[in-house]
Amino acid sequence: MTNRGIVYLIGAGPGDPGLMTLRGRDVLETADVIIYDYLVNPKLLELARGDADVIYVGKKAGVKEKTQREINSLLVKHARAGKIVARLKGGDPFIFGRGGEEAESLSSKDIPYEIVPGATSASAVPAYAGIPLTHRDVTSSFAVVTGHEDPSKEESNIPWKALAGIGTVVFLMGVRTLGKNMKKLIEAGKPEDTPAAVITWGTYPYQSTVTGNIGNIAQLAAGRKEITSPAIVVAGDVVRLRDVINWYESKPLFGRNIIVTRTKEQAPAFTGMLEAEGARVIEFPAIVIAPPRSYKALDSAIENIGQYDWLIFTSSNGVSSFFDRVSYMDKDIRDLYGVRIAAIGEVTAGEIEKHGIKVELTPEDYRAEGLIELFRKRDVEGKRILIPRAKEAREILPDSLARMGAMVDVVTAYETKKPGKKKAEAVRRMLEAGEIDAVTFTSSSTVRNFISAIGGLYRRGRKPAAACIGPVTAATLKKEGYKADIVPSEYTVEKLADEIVRYFETR
Repeated sequence: MTNRGIVYLIGAGPGDPGLMTLRGRDVLETADVIIYDYLVNPKLLELARGDADVIYVGKKAGVKEKTQREINSLLVKHARAGKIVARLKGGDPFIFGRGGEEAESLSSKDIPYEIVPGATSASAVPAYAGIPLTHRDVTSSFAVVTGHEDPSKEESNIPWKALAGIGTVVFLMGVRTLGKNMKKLIEAGKPEDTPAAVITWGTYPYQSTVTGNIGNIAQLAAGRKEITSPAIVVAGDVVRLRDVINWYESKPLFGRNIIVTRTKEQAPAFTGMLEAEGARVIEFPAIVIAPPRSYKALDSAIENIGQYDWLIFTSSNGVSSFFDRVSYMDKDIRDLYGVRIAAIGEVTAGEIEKHGIKVELTPEDYRAEGLIELFRKRDVEGKRILIPRAKEAREILPDSLARMGAMVDVVTAYETKKPGKKKAEAVRRMLEAGEIDAVTFTSSSTVRNFISAIGGLYRRGRKPAAACIGPVTAATLKKEGYKADIVPSEYTVEKLADEIVRYFETR
C-alpha cells in the first residue's frame, strides 16, 4: 500500500496558546512538517517534534513573502512525500484565513486533508477586551467583515447599508483602513456616536485597546503608537460593556514585563503562574543544564548505592539527573532499598516521589540550613551519605554533615552553563530601554549567571524589581551589589509568584 501523506488545516487561535484546540495540539505533536503563518504564536511551535520540518510562510500584512500559490505547492509536495503536514494558521482557517482556497487546491490534487477549526479572533479578541459581540439587553445580531478587501476588486461587495442596521460590526485586520471603513458605516446610516473599539495583539499579554465612537476612533487610534496590526475593530453599543467586564486588562500583572531566569525545563510552570495574572514573561534561562564532563563518580556511587545510609537531593535537577543515570545503568528503585532519602525542599521532594520513593526528611524552610538542623537531631556519626548535585554549589551541607561525623560523598550529577550571547543582548536592550518591570531569581546560580551575562541588573533608566525565591538567593544578589525587592516567606515559586502580584498591586 502506498504511504499517502495528509494535510491538516489547523486554526491556531487568536494568540494565547491556551486557546489552541486539543485536536490541534495533538496534530502538531505528531506532524512531520509544520507550515505556519506570521500570526501564529511562536510558543505553539514548541509542541513540534524535535525532528519536524518547521517552515515559515509569512502572511504579514503589507509584506510580500510566500504567495498563496507557493504555499499550496508546499502542502502538495510534502503530502505526496508521505508526510503528515500541519498547516497552522492564525484564528480559524475558514474565516478570512484562505483555508477554503487551500482545501480546494488539495482536493483538486487528490490529497487527503482534514480541517481543524480554531477560535476565531473575531469573537475571542473582543472577549479579551471585555466586549461581548451580543448581549440580551443590547443586541442580538453581529456581522464579521474583512477590514481590507482584495484591492484587485473593481468595487466593494461589502453590504454597507445592511451593516449599518446590524447591532455589532467586527472588522478583521482593519487598522490601515480604519478611517475609510468608519466613514462608510456613517454614510450607510450608522450613527456617528456609535461606540467603537480597536484592539491590537488581542489575547497576548501586550494587548492594547482604544475606545471611542465611529466618528473619532480613527483619530484616537492614530494618536496611540501601540495601535498597530494585527487588530480587530468593533463597532456597536456592546463596546460600552467594556467598562464593566474588562477582565483581562484588569489583571494585576497586565502590562508588566517580567524576566524568568529558571532553566528551560523548569520555567514553564513558573511562567504559567505569572501569565495567569496577566504578565508578559520573557524567559531567559540563566542556567543551562548540561551533563557532567565525566559520569565516572556518579556511576560508581550508583553502582554501590547499597553502601549508603542516606541519599540527599538539593534540587529537582539533581533528582532528574540522578534517576536518568540510574535508568541508563539498567537499575531501578529496588536498588535503593534500605537507603533513606532527604530533600532540601518541597518541589525536590515531589520530584523524588514521582519515582515511587518516600522522602523521609524535608526542612520547613527549604534551605540547607534547615536540613542541617534536622540531621543534628539524628545520629549520623559513621553514616555514609551521598549528595548528587551540581558541579558548583554551596558547601555548607556536606561540610556540616562531615563535622557531625558522617562520611559524605559529593558527586557531580550535572553542570550548569551560562546562556547564549544572542539572547543576552536582547534582554540587555530591554533593560536599558526601561522595558522590564521585574527580574526573578530562583537560585544563587541564576543570580551569578544573569549578572555575568547581562553585565548587571540594570545600567540606566528605570530599575526593575528584583524578586528572589529566598534569603540565600537574596544574599547572593546583595553580594553582586543589588538589593532584593521581593522575597517570599515560603521559598517556593508559587509563593514567589504571589509576592510579585502583591508587590505590583500596591503600585
